[in-house]
Amino acid sequence: MKFAYIFPGQGSQYSGMGKELYDGSSLAKNLFERANSILGYRITDIMFNGSEEDLRQTKITQPSIFLHSVVLAATLGVGFKPDMVAGHSLGEFSALVANKTLEFEDALNLVYKRAMAMQRACEINPSTMAAILNIDDKIVEDICKEISDNGNVVVAANYNCPGQLVISGSKEGISIACEKLKAAGAKRAIELPVGGAFHSPLMEPAKLELEAAINSTRFSNPICPVYQNVTASAVSDPNLIKKNLVAQLTAPVRWTQTVMQMISDGAGSFTEIGPGKVLQGLVKKVNSSIETISA
Repeated sequence: MKFAYIFPGQGSQYSGMGKELYDGSSLAKNLFERANSILGYRITDIMFNGSEEDLRQTKITQPSIFLHSVVLAATLGVGFKPDMVAGHSLGEFSALVANKTLEFEDALNLVYKRAMAMQRACEINPSTMAAILNIDDKIVEDICKEISDNGNVVVAANYNCPGQLVISGSKEGISIACEKLKAAGAKRAIELPVGGAFHSPLMEPAKLELEAAINSTRFSNPICPVYQNVTASAVSDPNLIKKNLVAQLTAPVRWTQTVMQMISDGAGSFTEIGPGKVLQGLVKKVNSSIETISA
């Protein structure tokens, strides 16, 4: 049996995240303080004491979740022996630190640049996302294409698990899509409280910014494969990892397909490292017999 370690993305944040780690481990405290120094402000103050509103800002959310995940992985020490890793959207950066592709400082800088670039892209194009439940993926894809062909950008963005697909696009496009999908039989179509249309063509300005930063960062050979969002397959070549990481901003997160591939490749246990238990729930919906645990 192989051991898979998975890292959450945006949406798993909560006030107080990481405080127990900081207080209970000198290694964790050192890493958090390094992050404060790298970022030039005390992100730990916001993580430990900030309001939910503070933590919902993309520029705060992304480094906060990344830090919680990476610091938690570091504190596992010799007990951390992954055969494979994967991260949901932002979580892919955490996974790349865990499998030694990226150094802590380089990854944190990239995450912060990614967050700022995405926030700017959201301001250029007011946009949103919606969760679509209990309807065939193909119907969602077809309706999104029809709306996009008529001038409003809407795409499938997160294939989270069977029966849960998140769509992303312009505010008008998402509103039209939700109505059409409910009429087509979706159990629910719920707009999400997010800053913009992540994993859609509307993130193109952010993608261009991030590409330059990624291409100037050193990526090493990993200690185990990362299953990337864009391909849903195992990748170990640093150059290909870079390419997929850039593409991720405007491409869908193929989480359902990723989990299925990891199981097919021998994963029998999934450990979620980071705030919350969202990914464990998604893994169980892909395959209820798989063991899932929190770090």
